[in-house]
Amino acid sequence: MSQGSGGQGPHDVVHRHEMLRLRGRSVAWVPPLLLLVAIVSIDYNTGGEFRTVSWIVLVPGIAAAICGVWGTVLFAVLAMVTYTVVDSAWPHQFQAGLPDFILVAAGGVLATLACVVRVRGERRALHMRDVAETVRRTVLRPLPPRWGGLEHAGIYLTADAQARVGGDFYDIQPGPYGTRVLVGDVQGKGLGAVETASVLLGAFREAGYHEADLSTVADHLETRVLRHREYTTALGRGDRDRFATAVLLGFPPDRTDVVDAVVFGHEPPYAVGPDGVRSLPTRGGLPLGCRDLGPDPPPVCRVPVADGETLLLVTDGVTEARDGAGDFYRLADDLTRAVTADPRVVAPGRLVAVVRDGTLRHSRGHLVDDTTAFAVRRIRAPRLPRAPRLSRAPGGEGPEGGRSPY
Repeated sequence: MSQGSGGQGPHDVVHRHEMLRLRGRSVAWVPPLLLLVAIVSIDYNTGGEFRTVSWIVLVPGIAAAICGVWGTVLFAVLAMVTYTVVDSAWPHQFQAGLPDFILVAAGGVLATLACVVRVRGERRALHMRDVAETVRRTVLRPLPPRWGGLEHAGIYLTADAQARVGGDFYDIQPGPYGTRVLVGDVQGKGLGAVETASVLLGAFREAGYHEADLSTVADHLETRVLRHREYTTALGRGDRDRFATAVLLGFPPDRTDVVDAVVFGHEPPYAVGPDGVRSLPTRGGLPLGCRDLGPDPPPVCRVPVADGETLLLVTDGVTEARDGAGDFYRLADDLTRAVTADPRVVAPGRLVAVVRDGTLRHSRGHLVDDTTAFAVRRIRAPRLPRAPRLSRAPGGEGPEGGRSPY
């Protein structure tokens, strides 16, 4: 789920190894072998005044970059043997001799050591990838399909290629008072942002299930941010000013045509349907953790949602994505074009794919912030077949010609 803007992460390691396989078998040995053959052929077809056999030192160097340790050792030995055979075939006055042999041997040893360091680094990177994946699945738990009466889909791209998880978060929590949805973005980066996101999600999962009022759920989230900030400050960490923007949605169990929304300094949700794209008319409040700047809690807004509309929530990694000229990504315009071209785009899975592709295309893959898009809509109830309508015959008779009992 995660892509970055630069650098070599664990994903790059795995991707490179996949590229060096053909039909399930490794072909990493092919480039250094072709180079070896090319050097020998050039040396054979040139005069004695221009010898290229010493270039064979490049062979173990290439192998060190793409082969394993034993493969690099094999090419280092093969390079020395080939050098000896090819050089001995020339007359004595044209032989490169012992100095170049020492060069080839030293190159093979150094290439082997470099390969050992590279392989250890890749194993460490793969281990870190597994650790990061575990953290991601702990913070952003996998959601069951069609959960809590909702269809849903989400994408999450991290700006840091090494991290695979950052401060963006989302979750769904069904409960006796309806299904609640939370999408947000913690200010800052690093493990501190991940920890705060985890704390908020834990509070949401408990309060979203037990509390009847959405405003009470919002209060729990605010209190939890403040408590966590006091805790990290007591530890001497610089999280005193950390806050989070978020959108909290509530789907009432007794209404299918409305949704309750609380906006904490975040982009309001979009309602995307076959008829177009609109921003939900919600009133925003302060971000979570900023209650001291304004004592009034954010309002709970009940807004209508048409049948078939999908609610789309994005973080500022989408809305603040810039192209080469510095222009922001116009999400609403892009969604409108996509829906006009194909109304089936309103399905949650297709909708987040449009957001992902549009964001990466607009920014040319250079994400400056973590990017999240999460789409939900109510599961449509299956339409029951209508019973055949019985028409009365003239004279009050039923369809069979008898007298109607009515």
